Amino acid sequence: MPFLEFRQITKRFPGVLALDGVSLTVERGTCHALIGENGAGKSTLGKILAGVYTADSGQIFIGNHPVAPTTPLAARELGIAMVHQELAFCPNLSVAENLCLGDLPRRRGFIDRSALRARARALLAAVGADIDPDLPIGTLSTGREQLVQIAAAVGTGAQIIVMDEPTSSLSAAETTDLFRLVRELKARGLTLIYVSHRLEELFALCDQITVLRDGRHIATEAIASTTPARVVTQMIGRELRAHTPAHLTRELGPVRLSATALTSPGHFTNIPLSVRAGEIVGLAGIVGAGRSEVVQALFGLDPAATGEVRVNDRPLALGSIDQALAAGLGLVPEDRKRQGLVLGLNCRENTALAALPLLTRFGFVRRAAEATLTARYATRLRVKTPSMEAITAGLSGGNQQKIALAKWLARDCDVLLIDEPTRGVDVGAKAEIYQLLDELACEGKALLVVSSELPELIGLCRRILVMRQGALAGELPHAAFSEAALMQLMAGLPAAA
Repeated sequence: MPFLEFRQITKRFPGVLALDGVSLTVERGTCHALIGENGAGKSTLGKILAGVYTADSGQIFIGNHPVAPTTPLAARELGIAMVHQELAFCPNLSVAENLCLGDLPRRRGFIDRSALRARARALLAAVGADIDPDLPIGTLSTGREQLVQIAAAVGTGAQIIVMDEPTSSLSAAETTDLFRLVRELKARGLTLIYVSHRLEELFALCDQITVLRDGRHIATEAIASTTPARVVTQMIGRELRAHTPAHLTRELGPVRLSATALTSPGHFTNIPLSVRAGEIVGLAGIVGAGRSEVVQALFGLDPAATGEVRVNDRPLALGSIDQALAAGLGLVPEDRKRQGLVLGLNCRENTALAALPLLTRFGFVRRAAEATLTARYATRLRVKTPSMEAITAGLSGGNQQKIALAKWLARDCDVLLIDEPTRGVDVGAKAEIYQLLDELACEGKALLVVSSELPELIGLCRRILVMRQGALAGELPHAAFSEAALMQLMAGLPAAA
């Protein structure tokens, strides 16, 4: 008998049928994968189980008993908890206060601080997290925040835990720790619903896998009975073919972007780099190596940065975003929700943000020109949205990423600095973004791409620069690309070792 069962779950949002009669079963004590393209409905299904959303129709059964959690608190009382992709904590409160926020221990009408710390330590110990409960949670790394969120879920006595893209912001070491914890929780008999775009981790961790497409259930199979290629075909409804970037065979143009002795105290030192027209250059390194800080400095976000930077052979003053924009630079940041988009604005407004000076006459935006421009790039990037007037916050992560890219395409930048171009994006959308970046290089744009995924850089770039501890550790041409060579440079070893 299945432990958890979804029967004909349907959920609509304005202009979108997110789930269309989805039915599936989950066995007790297993890790069950949910996968699908952005907008397929996998996160929505998890949120319905966790009481964040309420289904329009259909039923959920736990142990053959119908349940209908309408709030996260109601779900918690049923033994269900969720670890969200976007961590939801109060950053100025301590770890202990965040862990016990819904049930603060009191004594004579006041918060009992010693009991608060003791309870927090017990919750953290249950997941093997060696974290000081008095630290402000805003000072923790994303991986340690993730551990605190899992501790909160386990501490409620949850028997079912939904994990939504738990590794999307984690380093390799933090991901390894999370995998160990997932296996431990499964060994304790907990049931895990694991939502992710990363096939390699699903095949490493999970027992069964369910594929959703366009809000419908496509297949549920044992991991041992399927293959990554089969899952990808089920996800996108077609075979995904390997794509060799066309820009690799094109002749390069002049140097679009160059930097000499680029330095930011405490972040990176003496970085030289150049990117030519028609070239995609990768920037690799472990978390903390200084990759993101370099592109931020180039875009004028670091007032302490020094060095000589030239764009189209003209000097660029560092520390000025206005100067960077005027020179033809655009930055797609790592965190699209906090830095790349204004989630409360609609798709048209977000796409037009960087291009507003080009669309304005006498202080007023030319609405017809704006609508034409934004629709063109939404079509080119295949953004799935009910309309360009839909609020950006309601889009899936992959479609939000496409809007973040479209914003700079609409401005027609000569140089694009792109930090983690496919973070939280499914394999189908990844292929579309890779093709788009290739097209931009073929059009003569210069692209500097930061990525934590080495296969992504190997498949996209003509050259890869490797950073280590704030310095340039080496450079590899396309002919020398391999994950082993890159990892040796990242570890401080010669690439040929």
